[in-house]
Amino acid sequence: MTQATGAAGHPAPAPLVLGRDRGNPWLRYAALGVVAIVMLYPLLWLVGASFKNNAEIFSSAGFWPSRLDFDAYAKGWKTSTEYTFATYFLNSFLITIPRIIVTVISCVMVAYAFARFEFWGRKVLFSIMIATMMLPLIVLRLPQYLVFREIGWLDSYLPLIVPSAFATDTFFVFMLVQFLRGIPRDMEEAAQIDGCNAWQLLWHIIVPLLKPAIISVVVFQFIWTMNDFMGPLIYLASVEKYPVSLALKMSIGATEEVEWANVIAISVVALIPSVAVFFAAQRHFIEGATSSGVKG
Repeated sequence: MTQATGAAGHPAPAPLVLGRDRGNPWLRYAALGVVAIVMLYPLLWLVGASFKNNAEIFSSAGFWPSRLDFDAYAKGWKTSTEYTFATYFLNSFLITIPRIIVTVISCVMVAYAFARFEFWGRKVLFSIMIATMMLPLIVLRLPQYLVFREIGWLDSYLPLIVPSAFATDTFFVFMLVQFLRGIPRDMEEAAQIDGCNAWQLLWHIIVPLLKPAIISVVVFQFIWTMNDFMGPLIYLASVEKYPVSLALKMSIGATEEVEWANVIAISVVALIPSVAVFFAAQRHFIEGATSSGVKG
């Protein structure tokens, strides 16, 4: 067999072959396992501490309790008020679910306009919208409070829901715009040839392609709204309207010894909806964060 030669008569270089990784995969898995344990240990400790008493909570860094006692969950659920945490969870959902709905509708429409339409001042308006992401929320609290006080919305859920109906969550608009820019326009052009108008394009073409990004918006908004403390604290005055975030703070009494196991137990319960939503939407959530919006 003769050896291949180059143009100058010299032997042609051997083709570059990517070899397999010679590292031990078990070492990588072990390192990842250690990192995962370090990251998850606070959560494991939180669950274990819900079964401990105050003395054991502050004297032991281990997460495994000396005994499994579910009294903290029963006592924490009842609270020190006339309402149980069932009321506060219902209130949280009465805020979260409508806010997610109006957020998805408004942000999808605004992102669709910025990504697919050419109009005067589009780039300027998009730049202004991005600039609002740099504003600290605290500087908006006072003017918003004064406006909502004048229109009589205090001590209601409207100040927590209605602003999202105007695409004020600019991070979501930006994320959806970037997602739309990665979607080719072939299907839209074909639908336009078939006679579809802009609204039909949005509903039948864009929204199905945006499904992973929309699910990402739902997950983020659900977690952020469930964890929101400052908004309900400012606008809500009636205890029966408190969400879980305020009820947890209210369960920490200022005049008597705090039963931390009760507070921690309800904190664990409060984590369950957010964790459940994340894992239920995990596949689409990761796809929305990594893909360009087109499969295949």
